Amino acid sequence: MTITRMLAAVLAALFILATGAAQAEIKKEWIEYTHGAKKLKGYAVYDDARNGKRPAILLIHAREGMTPKTQALTEMWAKLGYVAFAADIFGYGEGVLPKNVEEMSAQTTIFRKDRPLTRSRTQAGWDALVKHPLVDAGRIALIGYCFGGDVGLEFGSTGAPLALNVSIHGSFEKKYHDGWAKNVKGRFLILHGAEDVGYPLTTVATVIDDLRAAKVSFQYEVYSGAGHGFSTPKGPDNERANTQSIASTARNLREVFGD
Repeated sequence: MTITRMLAAVLAALFILATGAAQAEIKKEWIEYTHGAKKLKGYAVYDDARNGKRPAILLIHAREGMTPKTQALTEMWAKLGYVAFAADIFGYGEGVLPKNVEEMSAQTTIFRKDRPLTRSRTQAGWDALVKHPLVDAGRIALIGYCFGGDVGLEFGSTGAPLALNVSIHGSFEKKYHDGWAKNVKGRFLILHGAEDVGYPLTTVATVIDDLRAAKVSFQYEVYSGAGHGFSTPKGPDNERANTQSIASTARNLREVFGD
């Protein structure tokens, strides 16, 4: 199943969950912003038929960067009535878009080795999002895919006022700095494949233990048979994991935003 067909099928199901919304008029725009001297460009999507401020989603892309898939995912969440904004972590505003796995690894390594950079680059995306005139700055969630799940954890450790922090097949480190979870605001939602070889459940368990010790509200779902990267599903187990992860995220968004 292609990403386009898959998203269309999932969206059809999610629209049933939406409450009485008018026909969506989805507006898409690129927002240029900076982090120091770095030129960045994020992708914002929202329903132009709605009036007034609304909850928002800060989407953190996977190791592929600001790809068409990242843009499609941003559009998917916006169609549920939120302002969705894909932050530019790598520097898409300066033309940075990895062409292969080697370039992807080079980019992620920069941020894995420089955690302050990871946090401040994400903060720049947050700052760009809250400036949007339709965003209710008091109701923002983060959704991170793969590398974005790791970034989301780092940003959450700063005490950022996130209502919800979602990791979808997150590429977690085996150990984060001591006490990181004590600063977390809001709820964590971790959605992971049971057969993720690169980031096994034993690694995820260290994150869960830290959240438990800090008494952070969280939900953790493990999908049998699913491997890493199930948001680009290959095979029935990954397709099931992808569908269930989207449904769980949508439900948690409604809960924390009070929709």
